[in-house]
Amino acid sequence: MVLMRGIVVHENSSEKKGEIRSNAPNRERSFMPTLSTRLTRLLDLRHPVVSAPMAFAGGGALAAAVSRAGGLGLIGGGYGDASWLEEQFAAAAGARVGVGFITWSLRKSMSLLTDVLRHRPAAVMLSFGDPRPFVDEIRAAGARVFCQCQDMGHVMDAVDVEADVVVVQGAEAGGHGALRGTLSFVPEAADYLAANAPDTVLLAAGGIGDGRGLAASLLLGADGVLVGTRLWASKEALVSGGHHLAILETDGDGTLRTTVADIARRIAWPRGFTARIRRNAFTDRWHGREDELERNLAVEGPRYRQAFVAGDAENTGVWFGEAAGLVDSIDPAAEIVERMVREASVQLARHGGAKIVSLD
Repeated sequence: MVLMRGIVVHENSSEKKGEIRSNAPNRERSFMPTLSTRLTRLLDLRHPVVSAPMAFAGGGALAAAVSRAGGLGLIGGGYGDASWLEEQFAAAAGARVGVGFITWSLRKSMSLLTDVLRHRPAAVMLSFGDPRPFVDEIRAAGARVFCQCQDMGHVMDAVDVEADVVVVQGAEAGGHGALRGTLSFVPEAADYLAANAPDTVLLAAGGIGDGRGLAASLLLGADGVLVGTRLWASKEALVSGGHHLAILETDGDGTLRTTVADIARRIAWPRGFTARIRRNAFTDRWHGREDELERNLAVEGPRYRQAFVAGDAENTGVWFGEAAGLVDSIDPAAEIVERMVREASVQLARHGGAKIVSLD
């Protein structure tokens, strides 16, 4: 067992305890550590890994696979399609999962939260808007409140509503976000929480695609990670084959933050939020020419939607982040989670040593 900064690494292996080797492929099947953190203890998880509630991609099958692997899967509530959410909770087949909402959109249909809470989700994540109208109902249903934050003002709002879990999202993330970088945002938020809300659990998000990112997040002061892009590239994600092929062909330089996908979809996002998507023929044509795109929506809107449905990775938005550069295969979600934890345990043992005293 390795103790470091309150992180406990349990080495579940038939081999001698304390013997962790990264260059031993024959141990892949037998060595399955668990990383015990405040997140895993709060939610009774084996691993401090949560799947991002990715709109349209993070369905019930993906959420269930992550939860059954020992993390917590979140169904993407997106813009509030009630029938789709019912289908995805059914697809989760009774697994213990949570759900996430785009908060400014949820305010347009408050009854949607009530309906979802009947499924008794383990957690509800609120992102991109004021969480205050929703937290009391979530708590009354017995679910944990997650607040995703893109700047320190959002973190302060999350503390104000006594969120159980604060997720700090760096700009490296796929999909919508803002401008902060994960590397500096996580420790700043950790310091703020330590001083003002020491019982609040912290998750890091944005650019975390392997065990190195998980280990680094823990060392920066997080209690776990929220993973989007790497699990978008999983077999259970609701992603077309063409889009999955695109991520395998794209490195970390191959994305950009833009508003053109939202313009094409006629979705009016609040100021300050842009979307990170793949650079492709669509973004080459319209990024920087947003006013012209607005004038041509009668043609370009349907063209965008048709390309998305067809799995065309060049003429629509392809929603992944900078962690694309760490993706070289489309794998089952459970393998992704377990590999991430194995790699992180190796990194923590290598760089922390086995005799570091827990600070808890």
